[in-house]
Amino acid sequence: MIAKTPTPPYYAVIFTSIRTNVQEGYEVTADTMVEMAQQQDGFLGMESARDGIGITVSYWKDLESIRKWKANSDHLTAQKMGREKWYEGYTTRIALVEREYRFDR
Repeated sequence: MIAKTPTPPYYAVIFTSIRTNVQEGYEVTADTMVEMAQQQDGFLGMESARDGIGITVSYWKDLESIRKWKANSDHLTAQKMGREKWYEGYTTRIALVEREYRFDR
């Protein structure tokens, strides 16, 4: 599903990852992190896809909201587990969205 975001400007956190073969605990943790992120002040929406490489884009109202989510203790624990078990590698990019174009049927 495509996230319904507000009129820009807002921020996008782009998390691109390559998984290991370890599945234990990943799905439950990923689902929990999505649920928690959705409850954070400043969260605007999320989109995710995986076909070999995974890309998750979360949208935030400002940089402070992103900082608070990154520092969330449960999120920090999930990040540690990701580095230890679930990811071969990942990159996180933070971008300012200045314009948005939409087409819906």
